[in-house]
Amino acid sequence: MRNVMKNYFLEEDAIGVVEIILILVILIALVLIFKTKITSVVTKAFTNFTRDTGKILA
Repeated sequence: MRNVMKNYFLEEDAIGVVEIILILVILIALVLIFKTKITSVVTKAFTNFTRDTGKILA
């Protein structure tokens, strides 16, 4: 009985690792698919931030 429980918990850990790897693969794929859009949004945000900071400090 003890070995059965031990094996169950060991198998659950392996499933968790697989889930994390799948999530990472999906996130990387989404970043690659939307790379230009993400770059555009980040560039626009930093441009606005820099412009507005200049207004505050002026």
